[in-house]
Amino acid sequence: MATGADSFQLASQARRRYTEELVKGLVPLVQATLDTLRGQLDKPAEHGLAMRRRDGLHELTKNAQEWHRGIVGGLRKALNHGVTTSRMGEAPRGDGSMASLTLVDDDTIELEIVTSRLALAMMDRASWEFSDMRTRIAHLEGRNELEANDLLRAHVLARIVFDAWRGAGMSIPTWREMQTVLHEEFALLVEEAYHETNRWLVESRVLPEVDLRPSIRRTRNAPPSTSWQPLGGYSSAGFSSSQAGFPNSGRGNLEDMRAGAGIGHGHDHAALARHLSGGGGGGVAEETRLMTRASPLARSRDQAEAVLGRLNRLVARHLPSFNPQAGAGHAQTVHGAAAPAPHALSPALQHAIDHAEQGLRERLSPSTRAGNLLITTPVLLDELHQRKQALKKAAATPEERATIEIVALLFQSILTEERIPASVRVWFARLQMPVLRVAVTEPDFFATVDHPARRLIDRMGACVMGFDSSTQGVGDALEREVKRVVQVVEAYPDTGRRVFQTVFTEFEKFLEHYFKNENEATKKGVSLAQQVEQRETLAIQYTIELRRMLNEVPVQEGVRQFLFHVWADVLATTAVRYGAQDNHTKRMTRAAADLIWSASAKVTREERGEVIRRLPPLLKALREGMLAAGMDPPRQDEHIQQLNNSLAAAFTAKAAVIPDDRLTELMQRLETLEELLPDAAEVQIDESMVLDLSGHESGDLEVVLDGGSMPTPAMVAWARELQVGSWYMLDYRNRNDAMQLAWHGLRKQLSLFVSTKGRCVLFQQQRLASFLQAGLMLPAQDEALTVRATRSALAKLDGEPSRLLN
Repeated sequence: MATGADSFQLASQARRRYTEELVKGLVPLVQATLDTLRGQLDKPAEHGLAMRRRDGLHELTKNAQEWHRGIVGGLRKALNHGVTTSRMGEAPRGDGSMASLTLVDDDTIELEIVTSRLALAMMDRASWEFSDMRTRIAHLEGRNELEANDLLRAHVLARIVFDAWRGAGMSIPTWREMQTVLHEEFALLVEEAYHETNRWLVESRVLPEVDLRPSIRRTRNAPPSTSWQPLGGYSSAGFSSSQAGFPNSGRGNLEDMRAGAGIGHGHDHAALARHLSGGGGGGVAEETRLMTRASPLARSRDQAEAVLGRLNRLVARHLPSFNPQAGAGHAQTVHGAAAPAPHALSPALQHAIDHAEQGLRERLSPSTRAGNLLITTPVLLDELHQRKQALKKAAATPEERATIEIVALLFQSILTEERIPASVRVWFARLQMPVLRVAVTEPDFFATVDHPARRLIDRMGACVMGFDSSTQGVGDALEREVKRVVQVVEAYPDTGRRVFQTVFTEFEKFLEHYFKNENEATKKGVSLAQQVEQRETLAIQYTIELRRMLNEVPVQEGVRQFLFHVWADVLATTAVRYGAQDNHTKRMTRAAADLIWSASAKVTREERGEVIRRLPPLLKALREGMLAAGMDPPRQDEHIQQLNNSLAAAFTAKAAVIPDDRLTELMQRLETLEELLPDAAEVQIDESMVLDLSGHESGDLEVVLDGGSMPTPAMVAWARELQVGSWYMLDYRNRNDAMQLAWHGLRKQLSLFVSTKGRCVLFQQQRLASFLQAGLMLPAQDEALTVRATRSALAKLDGEPSRLLN
């Protein structure tokens, strides 16, 4: 590959080719938009909606020429002179004085929101293609990343498109009315432009092996209508590669546009969701506020630590010697795996705790509780209160008495949590003494949210806190595990945090097994989700290996694309269903080999006769494979017709000739294709996979393909940190259901949520982050169980601080 000035020239030519592809597709894009809008007018709708559609169509028809001219002009300007558009939130320049700071008006913010949504729609479809192209351009220019306002970035095109829209005299309400159509059309256009630019770069020997995924895409192949024509002078010819004066690149100096930052829970989510779904009224200011909020992960931790800090300060005012901060830094460093030297329990308190623990075991044992309906929450709380008084009398120091009171208040709050089923509540009650023992000996229990005892209680609480515990239990297997965890903790009273850390790790492993194999509501959905992941991973693996095989073989482009886009998925589906070594899978592999041979040039009568003989069984195998992959007959017919064209070219000897030795080698490699697949652990299933999941929708598994708002890195990180077993409220397809996170896939790129009634909803990571950001997915708990209990204890102690000492 060329270096130096030649590399920069290649990068410049790539930007020109990208721009040419955009301009070439603008005419059919505008025509397709108009056709779709005309089709909408024929559909029944409310009077107001029908009028808005009619007015929108009239406005676009009237101004389409001017809009097209504006986009082409904007692209030409960006190509030749770089991008100079300003944006909201740009850092002040100059001396940084306060005089340079100004308020951003609602109109500016509205423009940012509209263009951000358009950019998100583009990248939802074209992110794989963009990722590969970005890598190649950065490689040519010797940089790690494209500049923030590089012409190749989707948000730059989105700004050009919308600036041209406004410049043509069209309004934001009209854009919103057509938003769905416009998003779809521009996403298709950008994907095709990226793909063609990647293809050209590969032909120019620029990183031909980068990630090998430009080929994994599914496009709409319908020929565009040509009844709409632009006014003179603004066609793709205006960007002919023969034009002079082409600069090295079309890049500006602005920072990368960001769609927002982390947001909070509750009403903030709902307001943003309404705004993103097209609701009006005050949405701009609300979304702007949310876009400046801190990361949910950091904010949740900060809030928890703030509650603990308030508790410590309150206790210290009345008991200056109470110092839970001792050793807390070490505990946070090792995440509960080790601890500073523990404080010793006074002998009397040690004996009292042992006695209380034994009494609770007997009082709350399964054999004692069987058939006994008297152990209600009030009775349970009274039992613990009496034991608390006995413990306080045995305490030797004020610090021990204060610790006893605080732990008692924590468990009083936990045991009055209505969403914890009664059958599990007694096991939480039996944890009070082990927790008290570790709180007295390890004061950092009150200083860090990472203490393993807190983490264990929070984790078990998150799993058992359903939404209607009066009518549904947590399941026998989960209840047995909670029982086992408590009994293990009780069995090792002198190990401190180590036993809590051990059972916490074991509980995490149990949950993975439980939802996959034991929970009746989730195991079917988990099985389906795993099949989706396996099939998509295999499809990528097959495509990669097919790409390697055919890289130096002159296979017709139509056959090549069919193998990459269609047959790799067929092979993956067959391998998942029957196994890689099964005869069904091998038959599909042989069909790929026969297709390649049939599409190579046939120059003798004998070869042509052999093709005719093989053709019927080949077409039968191709249709069977596409049917097995879930492809409907019209699409099958479309692909078969394209393959017929390729075979016709072979008959007329217009196709390239594949040498016999190369063809024999290729056939042998195809016969052992499954042995050559790259390691599944190396296959990256990123946000682009959402485009490939549409074929997995079924009556038993819903696949989320749209909705939400553009997620920030903080929201994506939050989506990765969601814990299996936690409960959420999902607003999707006009339903608001309580859902439990039941499964994370490879590298947490896929996540499955299941309701108690068996509704299974599969998210890809990026889409899950979008739903979290838009408030369409809300955690059932605003804060962890122990944090809520600490807040409740703090309120009681603040009103009656004498409880600490008495």
